Amino acid sequence: MEQNKQSNTTLMTKGVIWKQLLLFSFPLILGNLFQQLYNTVDSIVVGNFIGSYALAAVGSSTSIINVLIALFMGLTIGAGVVISQYFGAEKEVYVQETLQTAAVFTILFGFFLSVLGVFMADPILTWIHTPSSVFSQASIYLKIFFSGIFFLLIYNMGAALLRAVGDSKTPLYYLGAASIINIILDLLFVVVFHLNVMGVALATLISQSIAAFLVVRKLVLSKENFRLDLKALKIYPIRLKRILLLGIPTGIQQMVISLSNVIIQAYINKFGATAMAGWGIFSKLDGFLILPILSFGLAMTTYTGQNVGAKKTDRVYQGVRVCMLMNCGLCIFMSSLFYITGNFVFQIFTREPEVLKFCALIIQNMVPFYFLLAMIHVFSGTISGAGYSLPSMLIITGNMCILRIFLIWLLSSKYTDVSVIFYAYVLSWLGCMLCFAVYYFKGRWRRVLEV
Repeated sequence: MEQNKQSNTTLMTKGVIWKQLLLFSFPLILGNLFQQLYNTVDSIVVGNFIGSYALAAVGSSTSIINVLIALFMGLTIGAGVVISQYFGAEKEVYVQETLQTAAVFTILFGFFLSVLGVFMADPILTWIHTPSSVFSQASIYLKIFFSGIFFLLIYNMGAALLRAVGDSKTPLYYLGAASIINIILDLLFVVVFHLNVMGVALATLISQSIAAFLVVRKLVLSKENFRLDLKALKIYPIRLKRILLLGIPTGIQQMVISLSNVIIQAYINKFGATAMAGWGIFSKLDGFLILPILSFGLAMTTYTGQNVGAKKTDRVYQGVRVCMLMNCGLCIFMSSLFYITGNFVFQIFTREPEVLKFCALIIQNMVPFYFLLAMIHVFSGTISGAGYSLPSMLIITGNMCILRIFLIWLLSSKYTDVSVIFYAYVLSWLGCMLCFAVYYFKGRWRRVLEV
């Protein structure tokens, strides 16, 4: 593996494939673990020191947050793909221009989203049928979160740019530091100062601002070709166009999926605070289960982007086979472990029998099928890394949004049980995986490898 001894950057166009993917993915897994730790610690503190109503408020807010930041997260992936391809082709000038463009865009988008989120918090909570018992707490959490979302966006764009040049370690270090600070502040604000949900939101805001500062500092002080010069910030239209062409489809994909989750959250809300709390708890633990799945998918995006830039066709196909085996194998192991221990882990969050019963139903009906997600994200990461994010968007949104919501509507018209949601999820995963398999072997994306 070609690695710069002066930095953590990695050129993934040479070397042992499984080792490259594993070494690149492992920091991503740990980084995502810290990211999930943010929300999980929030829920543990809220569930144990405030109560289930506050827990429901934080849980219902998560789906809304994901919708409003989804488009930007897609754009970070687009910027990462562009830089990874230029980095693989060793076009240093283009790397620098893309970096400056992404930085300016992040600043502008961050301020816009912050204002939009604060003003739209209450109307959105009303739209998704948030019960009056948790409305005020959910409103406080959302407004504080969005007032500082600028820092979250800066960190995520910076982290995406570093990963694009093969540096998955630095974002891990910064996120780890921020997570530790978040835990300390959670306990301080909630347990000591009794700020309740407001304290949880403030802890998250402060820790995110620290992560943002660290990643900007890294880019500004870097001596590599991805150094960020704050005095020379500028949008290069041709680079912005390419970022948008690759990022918008991915962003729409993320947004539509998140929107479907809000619709599903609205359906769950109809079953009351118990179901809301149970779904919110599972969402936290689901984040841990899906860590390797997402991480290997992101690794394939960078790996494919660099090898497409270097015109290493064979390595792309070899990488898919290797990554598929690693991702599915690890996913099956973790799913089995979670299936066995899940009921005990849920008790960390709450001791309320009805909430625990709801969580147990989710484990029984959804967890055994997570290997389908492992396959989906390897296919999606490969195709997006090759620059074909639009087909990936259509496949994912078609199945994980349109098909899923249709199935919920169809099944709920015949059955009133909340378990129809679990079945809809599994069937949408299966449909998505089959569509990706067909496109991977027969789709137009393969043309980029034949050039």
